[in-house]
Amino acid sequence: MRFHTRKWVKPEDLNPNSTLFGGRLLAWIDEEVALYAIIQLETPRVVTKHMSEINFRSSAKQGDIIEIGIDVVKFGTTSLTLMCEVRNMMTRETIITIDVITMVGVDENGKPRAHGKTKVEYVSDRLNKKD
Repeated sequence: MRFHTRKWVKPEDLNPNSTLFGGRLLAWIDEEVALYAIIQLETPRVVTKHMSEINFRSSAKQGDIIEIGIDVVKFGTTSLTLMCEVRNMMTRETIITIDVITMVGVDENGKPRAHGKTKVEYVSDRLNKKD
């Protein structure tokens, strides 16, 4: 699992129980996987097609720092399937796991668009490409 982003839990991120609001965490995850898919598929148009069961295992409180981790499960013709884990850096506990997140590249009309990708590319791979 590659952990790409850290977030600091601030007062505006809390629910009435004074723990991290689940909706805020899901928004952070959705944004992070969208950015990851945009970079991997090399298209500015990506939509969230599916998220599997969301399993909240622990929480975070104000001042905690969380990390969002993403791994690629597979490349489809128009999609990229990912998995996600979020962990609390202060308690070392996993906060949430999502086994399947499907992101789809779309054209200007919102229709799925083939991307031609088959594997994860890193910055070094792209810098070494011969065009």
